[in-house]
Amino acid sequence: MARIKIAYLGGGSTRAPGTMASFIWRAAQFAGSEIVLIDLDAERLELVHALAVKMAAVEGADLTITATTDRRAGVTDCDAVLSSFRPGCFEARALDERIPLKHGVIGQETQGPGGFFMALRSIHVVKDLINDLNQVAPKAVIFNYTNPVNIVAQAVTSHTDTPLVSLCEGPIIFPEGLLRACGLDPARADVVMAGVNHNCWSWRHTYDGQDLMPLLDQAWAEHRDDPAMDPVDRRLLHLAVTMRSVPAGYYQFYYFKDEVLREQQAAPTTRAEDILAWSPGYWAHYREQLAAAHPRLDPARSRGGIHELELAIDAMSAYYNDTGQRLPVNLPNRDGALPGFDNDTVVEVWCRVDRQGFHIEPQEPLPHAVRGITQQLAEYQRLAAEAAWSGGPADAVRALAANPLVPSVPVAEALYAEMAAAHARYLPDRLVP
Repeated sequence: MARIKIAYLGGGSTRAPGTMASFIWRAAQFAGSEIVLIDLDAERLELVHALAVKMAAVEGADLTITATTDRRAGVTDCDAVLSSFRPGCFEARALDERIPLKHGVIGQETQGPGGFFMALRSIHVVKDLINDLNQVAPKAVIFNYTNPVNIVAQAVTSHTDTPLVSLCEGPIIFPEGLLRACGLDPARADVVMAGVNHNCWSWRHTYDGQDLMPLLDQAWAEHRDDPAMDPVDRRLLHLAVTMRSVPAGYYQFYYFKDEVLREQQAAPTTRAEDILAWSPGYWAHYREQLAAAHPRLDPARSRGGIHELELAIDAMSAYYNDTGQRLPVNLPNRDGALPGFDNDTVVEVWCRVDRQGFHIEPQEPLPHAVRGITQQLAEYQRLAAEAAWSGGPADAVRALAANPLVPSVPVAEALYAEMAAAHARYLPDRLVP
């Protein structure tokens, strides 16, 4: 099994205890490895470190777990970097969600203006990370969970030779969620999705070997007026039967824009504000478990659940243990594997992963009904990556104006001015007007 050094950026986050629980659960696949937790918050980092060390000892996991606030020292001589951090923490995300609403635009973590500013902040840090890796760990591979994962990957793969693959469970969980909402068994379905991260569609969708769409048509006839059905599930089912393709959940923001905007504007809090209110409870639980003889994370009291970032751990194991596992990943569209997208555009596709790399499966084109919006989002992705990597305010406004959630150039200009001022401490000087 792989014996490697893994640097975990974001090792003091609310998700980090669950991520370490995942590593400990899978410890046999990384026997003898070292995991270095890296974070700017020394107090929380030490709590996660102590808890992880104790959980590993109780489970007999053959892992060495260390911690540091010095990123460069932490990544020195590492084989893999697990990147899952949030510049500005949830306070910055709350601004990403709240400010757009003032301008009549949906506020969201990875979509629209909120996602754009998350990209600007994230890539600003990732550029420095890559400079460190070039000096102290030139052979390291980045397994990226830092959002927006597609824009981060687009920037890095367009401008550096640093190997990076971005990861997201979306192509796994989007069809599963829709099928369960319709009373269908995901285990009997074969749904293959592709596109760009958080904005993919199915190009193959069968159930017991037959076309899934007639079953979704039946479910829509039964549930379209069902008040018991979750509104988001209803929107996604409506979208699937209309477009004849299973959508990513985030497409509700584009195809039900007015409805979602009204809900967000009427809500007393945003998602980030809710998480900020819940966070003290997460940390209280982690402190309780550190004091316990046999620490066990409670999924109801842990951020995200018991096991976190499992897809990244799957990808690391498949790569370093040469397993050939099939996984969804975000990487450049090599040799035009996904028709309709440039070769250097980062796309989300299913791959086979082994020690030689990430091998994209044969892909079919996306259905015409959904290809256009996905291509538009892919072009926005490229513009956002360029603005974040080396652009100025004019490049940023141009990228924002290309996003389907932003209705006009004047709105893009107003959003950029206000949000850049709000996030100035986390942006490079060239992006602050």
